[in-house]
Amino acid sequence: MMEQNPIEALYQQLKAKREQVRFGGGLDKLAAQHKKGKLTARERVSYLLDAEEDFLEIGEFAGDGMYEEEGGCVSGGVIAGLGNVSGRLCMIVANDASVKGGAWFPITAKKNLRAQEIAMENRLPVIYLVDSAGIYLPLQAELFADKEHFGRVFRNNAKMTAMGIVQIAAIMGSCVAGGAYLPAMSDEILMVEGTGSLFLAGPYLVKSSIGEEVAADALGGAEMHSEISGVVDNRYPDDRSCLDAVKARMAGLAKPENAGYDRVASRNPHLEAAKLNEIFPADRLKPYDTVQLLDCIIDEGTLDEYKPGYGKSLVCAYARIDGWSVGIVANQRKIVKSGRGEMQMGGVIYADAADKAARFIMNCNQKKIPLVFFHDVTGFMVGSRSEQGGIIKDGAKMVNAVANSVVPKLTIIIGNSYGAGNYAMCGKAYDPRFIYAWPTAQIAVMSGSTAAKTLLQIQAAARKSKGETLTQAEQDSLSDTILDRYQEQLSPYYAAARLWVDGIIEPAQTRSVISMGISAANLAPIRETFNVGVFQV
Repeated sequence: MMEQNPIEALYQQLKAKREQVRFGGGLDKLAAQHKKGKLTARERVSYLLDAEEDFLEIGEFAGDGMYEEEGGCVSGGVIAGLGNVSGRLCMIVANDASVKGGAWFPITAKKNLRAQEIAMENRLPVIYLVDSAGIYLPLQAELFADKEHFGRVFRNNAKMTAMGIVQIAAIMGSCVAGGAYLPAMSDEILMVEGTGSLFLAGPYLVKSSIGEEVAADALGGAEMHSEISGVVDNRYPDDRSCLDAVKARMAGLAKPENAGYDRVASRNPHLEAAKLNEIFPADRLKPYDTVQLLDCIIDEGTLDEYKPGYGKSLVCAYARIDGWSVGIVANQRKIVKSGRGEMQMGGVIYADAADKAARFIMNCNQKKIPLVFFHDVTGFMVGSRSEQGGIIKDGAKMVNAVANSVVPKLTIIIGNSYGAGNYAMCGKAYDPRFIYAWPTAQIAVMSGSTAAKTLLQIQAAARKSKGETLTQAEQDSLSDTILDRYQEQLSPYYAAARLWVDGIIEPAQTRSVISMGISAANLAPIRETFNVGVFQV
């Protein structure tokens, strides 16, 4: 029997986990939604979209492996992502009532905030499909009072409407307590009769608080809110008619401004996407030619390398992806020789490469060209020779250029993303508009083996200072413990669960993800002036 390629095994794992996520809180919970006459969250999103296959999901694996003592929180209990509705690109956020009644866990708040952040950065209309039991009370201390907690969602509602970003809320199930402010602070509120309910306090809380007995419909049903309170703009008999109304609202929006990023007719890549599996090695220590890998992603014949003979451990190039003009910064993974004849290891950022990349990033800002970063980086070069050569200075220059960049930045983590290399290559802390990972990605301060060796040396030094030594058995045990912990934390699913990345994609999806990301970014004209301040030279 032929042994499965390790990379193919990772792709199969992704497909299996993605299929599992589609079941939300479980088949029985999805069936319960149908029994109530409701569509499930994913069915609602699908019904809205012009083309379901073009939906770019955000936080698909949010909460993966988290909150196990609470029964889990699949996809953070909310579906979010970009898609076209009536020809208009927008952000859709849909509570999944099959997951703990759509209650908000800490990761739910984080995911909602990420969706709003993307909408604000790219000036995307937002559609909220509300069906939530409110804050998950056992974890309220972790999502209620801090700056980036639940309340920030409503702050963002207010900021977005002031920015002129359209927000439409459809109440399709429960909407209680503080969560009621999300639709109330949207531009339009639509509501489904019978299944939709909107109130600050439900019947039980009202009775316990003030002794009043009142039915749910009279307290916060669609008829009351559309005819008496005036909170709701329109009511509809079922989910589909409500969603049809949302589509009609989207169809009537004025055409948006755009940033003017250049796009021409798309060309297919020189190499088929399937070749990525052959070019990208299963052994992450094995070298490969990044330019050849890019030939599977960029439009054929469009690669124009910047300073190809200098700073070779980074590939900087102008190119087109699905017709869009982009600037690419990618780690070169093959061993290269510098102009001075020095051998440079693949995946390491050397001083000359950092210097080149900083200048290239500035040029892209000058020309208003979006930047795309491809990570397979183990970090900056270390050692006395590198330190004496000013690696910190050149690294700081690159980080400065990335941090102050005003053109859209999109990040794809294809392999290693370790240490300061993650920062310089526009990791999550550097505000990429979108950041996705391949199943082969690993994100950490350093690799597991390096961490194990480093911590062993620290432990050995500490014991030596006490006149003790670590036995070989103790060294092996400590190394195994560190490696086991690191293997879990290195996983792209660990990162995706915590929204360090927006999602995990198959390599073949890379072109479409980047294209949709730039399409979204093109809806937000650049208002800032590029300025790097005090710059290391």
